[in-house]
Amino acid sequence: MRSVLEELESRGLVQDTTDRDTLARRLSSGSVGVYHGIDPTASSLHLGNLIGVLVLRRFQRAGHRPIALVGGATGMVGDPSGRSDERNLLDEDTLAANLAGIRGQLQKLLDFDGDAELVNNYDWTRHLTLIEFLRETGKHATVNQMAAKHSVRTRMESDTGISFTEFTYMLLQAYDFWWLHAHRNCELQIGGSDQWGNITAGVDLIRRRSGAQVHGLTWPLLTRSDGAKFGKTADGAVWLDPARTSTYRFHQYFVQVADEDVEQSLLRFTMLPVGEIADLVEAHQRDPGRREAQRVLANEVTSLVHGPAAAAAAEKAARILFGSPIEDMDEFALEAVAAEVPTSDVFLTPGAGFDAEVPTSDVFLAPGAGFDAESNSFDLVELLVAIGLASSKGDARRGLAEGSVYVNNQRVSGSAPLVAVDRLLHGRYLLLRRGKRRHHLLRVLSGSGPS
Repeated sequence: MRSVLEELESRGLVQDTTDRDTLARRLSSGSVGVYHGIDPTASSLHLGNLIGVLVLRRFQRAGHRPIALVGGATGMVGDPSGRSDERNLLDEDTLAANLAGIRGQLQKLLDFDGDAELVNNYDWTRHLTLIEFLRETGKHATVNQMAAKHSVRTRMESDTGISFTEFTYMLLQAYDFWWLHAHRNCELQIGGSDQWGNITAGVDLIRRRSGAQVHGLTWPLLTRSDGAKFGKTADGAVWLDPARTSTYRFHQYFVQVADEDVEQSLLRFTMLPVGEIADLVEAHQRDPGRREAQRVLANEVTSLVHGPAAAAAAEKAARILFGSPIEDMDEFALEAVAAEVPTSDVFLTPGAGFDAEVPTSDVFLAPGAGFDAESNSFDLVELLVAIGLASSKGDARRGLAEGSVYVNNQRVSGSAPLVAVDRLLHGRYLLLRRGKRRHHLLRVLSGSGPS
């Protein structure tokens, strides 16, 4: 059985280690406390954070003790690593909200009922005095050493320079490693390759202050085959919070991964065995058009982050939006569609007339405004105009004549067809489409609507 270090290396998740052989021996001799830090600069983790959390998960599965550190203190300072300018400093209320959001996501990925631990460095730095910090930490680091670190040197040579606040970040992170070693028996810090200078500063501080040998490990920063940063889109970062990046869009991000990137993505973002990934990639190379490797990748990562039910719903939603039959689709999938396309809650109010003052997200239908109470049907021409898929009744009729109008992904035609209420999916959903990509989902409710 391969060791956790060999497992990480086989997945391309090792770039630097302080002493590879000594670290391998220590990991094989018993449980090791392993920490990874995340600065709470947002209320959600993103894909860049996910690799580190999954590395912690891999260590936990191998019998080691993961420590997820959320940097309430260092988040107030800002890490210069990988930055060309200084981060905005966050206030305590914003940090508290960010911490709460991140904590909930970490609890889905690590077993805190087991031996995993979640800590906040604000808890042990809030009462630390400047004199104590300078005497116990600052005296063990030279400015020469700090300035030689790549992240600091790069900023010092830039036009913007580096503030003293960010310059001290390295010492704060080194202090975290020392504190966790002294109080939580932590022996290994892990992080992306841009954290190597900060990690080795902590290793040096512990050796100088405590005389103990501890370890550091980094993985390569993940980029796509085209050189772009993985986890970024035209709209920004891919977030783990579904309110920021919907489950469907999260799933689609991995469905659309390039063939050249799918193997490294499977290795780093999933818990699938390496051998199984090799077989999957080999099959994919024989028939790349099926995109089976991307489908497995998307389902595995979405299941990890959002749960298997959400992953299944996202996959079904994609089929719906690409025109597959939807009569057998469940409500979870249709709600996933609702998050991606214009959606209206439609209130059937016979005799109440059409209320034009209602917010545009809601539509009231009454006789003469798209719903025929006598036949218990929708007048499709009226309905297309009401929800904005046609600019006028004439435009709606032209769409029908051209065959570009679909109800529940089935083409309809005729000058003024009626759509019976019994065509509602699950008694409440009606998906309308104009052409290939213009969708509108109706959720049909009874009553007078919101007051």
